[in-house]
Amino acid sequence: MSSLADRLAAASRDRAANLSSSTALEQKTASGGRAKRVDTDAFRELKASVHNRLLTQLGPKLYDVNLTQGELERMVRGALQEAMQEEDVILSPADRTRIAQEIADDILGYGPIEPFLRDPDLTEVMVNGHDDIWIERSGRLQQVEGRFSDEQHLRRTIDKIVSRIGRRVDESSPMVDARLPDGSRVNAVIPPLAIDGSVLTIRKFSADPYTVDDLVAFGSFTHRTAQFLDACVRGKLNIIVSGSTGAGKTTTLNVLSSFIPTDERILTIEDAAELQLHQDHVVRLESRPANIEGKGAVHIRDLVKNALRMRPDRIVVGEVRDSAALDMLQAMNTGHDGSICTVHSNGPRDTLARIETMVLMAGMDLPMRAIREQVASAVDLIVHQARLRDGSRRITHVTEVERMEGDVITLQDVFLYDHSKGFDEDGRSLGGLRATGLRPKFIEKLAHNNVHVDPMIFARDGG
Repeated sequence: MSSLADRLAAASRDRAANLSSSTALEQKTASGGRAKRVDTDAFRELKASVHNRLLTQLGPKLYDVNLTQGELERMVRGALQEAMQEEDVILSPADRTRIAQEIADDILGYGPIEPFLRDPDLTEVMVNGHDDIWIERSGRLQQVEGRFSDEQHLRRTIDKIVSRIGRRVDESSPMVDARLPDGSRVNAVIPPLAIDGSVLTIRKFSADPYTVDDLVAFGSFTHRTAQFLDACVRGKLNIIVSGSTGAGKTTTLNVLSSFIPTDERILTIEDAAELQLHQDHVVRLESRPANIEGKGAVHIRDLVKNALRMRPDRIVVGEVRDSAALDMLQAMNTGHDGSICTVHSNGPRDTLARIETMVLMAGMDLPMRAIREQVASAVDLIVHQARLRDGSRRITHVTEVERMEGDVITLQDVFLYDHSKGFDEDGRSLGGLRATGLRPKFIEKLAHNNVHVDPMIFARDGG
């Protein structure tokens, strides 16, 4: 049987001689087949050998809390070079660099998904098992070359992510929400709930958050709509940002929050801290799951209640998904105007229905009319966002919540997305957000807060 060194040398020569065919195999086939990773057993053996040598050499130093990230990286890369030199193997520079990078990613980062987390153009990384990785780029899903060694390798990576913020995932608690140090949102589900192996989903966090100008450039909304929303936030309207999963609600919430004046005290409440506010007076709160004994959980509802005792000018809730809706409505109705939150829904009317349902989850035996009166009194504006077929994320409704008429809350669209133009030859939507020509009733409320809106914003001949 040939030695590991001989097998590696042969593999390295083969890789150099067949680079073009390897590249073709690493890409997804035109027929829709799965992407294949060209990786020999010999290379995996060398990687494992160097990895184990490195762990033995560094040992507890990897977990020394006194080391900065920069010092740890220098130490690992230095030891990695020594370990590679000690292996009596002839490798091409490309193969040597590849193995060194993969081991460094494993120890310092999150293994095979680390290159995708570094890519600023990606918005989502999805791991559907140790050998099946997908990404979202420009709203489109695509499978990529890359894999974890096995299920245990993937589980170690998940544990590494969640343990850094004091959370856990195991058979007794097989689902977890967490975040990366940069704020990226993480969800993990492990067996027995995930039948085909652990599933890891990461919603990437933009290191340079999008501004209102960015969203206008992307076509999410227009300058005219941006001016109107700016006035609504400064005028302390209670706003709900609604939409489906991945529609861009958090990005829009972040932009709306940027309109809040710098002299106000802002409290943000989130499951996983994502919002990036640059005002001077921001207090950030984050919910906490139960510990291993099933105790100590702090829910969004608890934080909303507590926020009312912290003298907030504004309360910004990352997402309302349960009985916290009742406390949010109470806050909006008890003098905390200017609150903003997000809700999952299919449209403005569905948003109100979801809020009603979530209020009932609080266990209060309230008549439906009383709940709707609370909603109509508390909520001023619904900003609904959707992800269109071309992958773009657009605001499709800017809708005023008016009043009760009988048992129904009346809504009025101030801006509405025009779908009539259809799509171009590349499948991109040609529509845009257009004013309906109707002036909202809350203009008077804005005026009372010394915020005035140019009437031409509502002219029907523009967006």
